[in-house]
Amino acid sequence: MTAPEPTTLASPFDLTGSTALVTGAARGLGRAIALDLARAGADVALGMRDPLTDHGLVAEITALGRRALPVAMDVTDLDQSRDAIDRAAAEFGSLDILVNNAGGGINAAALDVTEADFDTVWALNTRSTFFLSQHAARHMIASGGGSIVNIASQAGLVALPGEASYCTAKAAVVHLTRCLAVEWGEHGIRVNGVAPTFIETDGTSAALSDPAFRADTVERIAALHRIGVPREVSGAVVFLASPAASLVTGQTLAIDGGWTAR
Repeated sequence: MTAPEPTTLASPFDLTGSTALVTGAARGLGRAIALDLARAGADVALGMRDPLTDHGLVAEITALGRRALPVAMDVTDLDQSRDAIDRAAAEFGSLDILVNNAGGGINAAALDVTEADFDTVWALNTRSTFFLSQHAARHMIASGGGSIVNIASQAGLVALPGEASYCTAKAAVVHLTRCLAVEWGEHGIRVNGVAPTFIETDGTSAALSDPAFRADTVERIAALHRIGVPREVSGAVVFLASPAASLVTGQTLAIDGGWTAR
């Protein structure tokens, strides 16, 4: 077999010319993901409950020389979310990358979870991921392909006491990632996920401020024994969205410091 010809292609992580939409972009992981996609060269639509309160994110992205488009997007409101996807595709001319980042759960023992609790967690994490991916895929098929990255959780890979509804919803996201990858590969759409451990964000600060909880969490992060930071997740999202992962689909990458390796 002859060796492949050398190429003059850009870095395989280069997203110049690509367009992306990140849900839950206002803070935490979503903000870090949006910024790193822009640093890699993508124009980014920012899905936020209140697009007028972006905490300076639009300015940071435009300072990088990329376009930023804040869009109203409560992912539990599917009509509003579909409109946001349509607007991003229309403004940018295409939609190449969707990051389903918005999510969350409740802390309640399984015996105490109500039907309303379960439905809320399911709608926020799983129902939204399914139907936003479906709508984005229609745009991607029309333009020849794309990449979807779902933010799952280590809670979808292991059991966390007191989080049964969240674990169930995120486990469904992990398997949904496989299902969509298999169905949509023929259209040039790759679907992958990341499953982070506890990351230092506004959403985890209250729990991690409890010294006993923090110590237990660090112990369970079995290899590295430390809490993660947002850019340790956003870098993986950029990889999965980029040409560097062109043969990767249907996978969920655990970013857990070794928690699930134990």
